[in-house]
Amino acid sequence: MADCDANYFRLMKLFPEMTREAAERKVGFSHDRDHELRFLVRENTPYTTLIELSQVASAGNNTNPWFRLPVMKLRLYHDARVAEVVSCDGVRHVKSRYGYPNRKMYQQDEKAQWNRFLGEWLSHCLARGYYPEPLFGEAP
Repeated sequence: MADCDANYFRLMKLFPEMTREAAERKVGFSHDRDHELRFLVRENTPYTTLIELSQVASAGNNTNPWFRLPVMKLRLYHDARVAEVVSCDGVRHVKSRYGYPNRKMYQQDEKAQWNRFLGEWLSHCLARGYYPEPLFGEAP
């Protein structure tokens, strides 16, 4: 739960306007101009927000058919101030713990690993990301 708590506050720093309907934010990186992260609000209710987080590559850099860029869906619970990964690359309904080995060969703590990965991604954005469009009408 600590990862989910921290991820909520990281997301609020990166994407404060997420409670607007159909809001979108792109975060790029000065050391890698070929990729950026895209945050897109898919659903917004008074207490929750569903965000799709994907990595977007430039047109010339997305030509390798065997390499898929990751896509995560995040559910933010505003009353509890928690952000949880609910889907990763189309996989949903993952248990919090698995026996090992299991039929789908998930790690024993698959869900926790998704949330830790999200935390690493968001921390990287906060440390090294830049905003290509202005925040709240400010000049970049």
